[in-house]
Amino acid sequence: MKRVVLKFGGTSVGSLERIENAARRVIKKVQEGYQVVVVSSAMAGETDRLIELAKKIMPLPPERELDMLLATGEQQAIALFAMTLTKLGYPAVSLCGWQVPIVTDKVHTKAKILRIGVQRIKNLLEEGYIPVVAGFQGVTEDWEITTLGRGGSDLSAVALAYALGADCEIYTDVEGVFTTDPRITDRAKKIPYISYEEMLEMASLGAKVMQARSIEFAMKYGVRIHVRSSFSEEEGTWIVPEEEVMEKVAVRAITLDTKESRITVVKVPDRPGIAYRIFKALGDAHIVVDMIVQNVSHQGYTDLSFTVSKADAPKAEEIVKRVAQEIGAEQVVRDDHVAKISVVGIGMRSSYGTAAKMFEVLYKNNINIMAISTSEIKISCLIEDKYAELAVRELHSAFIEEGEDIKVVNEG
Repeated sequence: MKRVVLKFGGTSVGSLERIENAARRVIKKVQEGYQVVVVSSAMAGETDRLIELAKKIMPLPPERELDMLLATGEQQAIALFAMTLTKLGYPAVSLCGWQVPIVTDKVHTKAKILRIGVQRIKNLLEEGYIPVVAGFQGVTEDWEITTLGRGGSDLSAVALAYALGADCEIYTDVEGVFTTDPRITDRAKKIPYISYEEMLEMASLGAKVMQARSIEFAMKYGVRIHVRSSFSEEEGTWIVPEEEVMEKVAVRAITLDTKESRITVVKVPDRPGIAYRIFKALGDAHIVVDMIVQNVSHQGYTDLSFTVSKADAPKAEEIVKRVAQEIGAEQVVRDDHVAKISVVGIGMRSSYGTAAKMFEVLYKNNINIMAISTSEIKISCLIEDKYAELAVRELHSAFIEEGEDIKVVNEG
């Protein structure tokens, strides 16, 4: 019998009525002949509510205790989901991460999965039950509860799909992956098929549809993902290997990330080992650094800027201030009013003119660029957040709505 993992995001289980709607989608899959495993996020807004409570006690709560607290959100949702399925005549059993078990390393708030035990899930399926698994949660070898980072339920679902040899469907409040955020422009278009590489870049650059680590996992293990709406029967977006994507346009999508902060270390002594000391300290604290810019040295000193997630910014600022004192830097400045705007597309590997066009659009709208980073299939610019939505609309108009005018070169 075919298996499928159905993951429901917070908006899909945001009320008892929405949980019942999700449960009926599960039942439909069962009636189609599938063995179904459900993965659920916490109810919409619950994780933010719990974080707010913790921060009222202390600005930087101990990460172990934060994991203990946040894990309760998914536990509520899966119990309610299992009750709803049972009420509708389809017996279900809810399972926390430690009951599966989903075994992780010991890094609280952003743990990595080490292995998944699926025998209990297989036994429940054979006995006619629908397992309802808490997304976002894991457990260490010594029984400490961990969480997989924001959006970690996506990773739970993809990892379970791989472990069970199942398909994976991600249900959310949008009908798939769009060329940009439909809330910013109503001209955004749904993308029928997108490559792992493009989706990974989009997720890491601020697209809110899926967690970046889940796409990384899917790409590594070849898990095909169908992203679709909980509230529509429409086909969504398939995330697949590049060879299954027929149309390789230079720019597939425009993404926006307003959840980054820029930290600048002012007047850093320009000598070997300084950057190492700063970024080693951040790495030891499990803080991911994104864009890095170092100014040209002047009279033996330079400025060093980098971006981190807003969630990590207070902790990063504390660490960098300590290192700055040790190395003799003048001061550390944090700016939370920045945004990262990006253009993404696998066709950029064999095209030219994309960067020039992007910079031209920003220049014509009087938007200053603070930093630039690139890869084979994306160009990102750091700008003031007050221009973020304007930049999205103008870049979407230039690259998506007006059609391709970037030359794609087919070699060989």
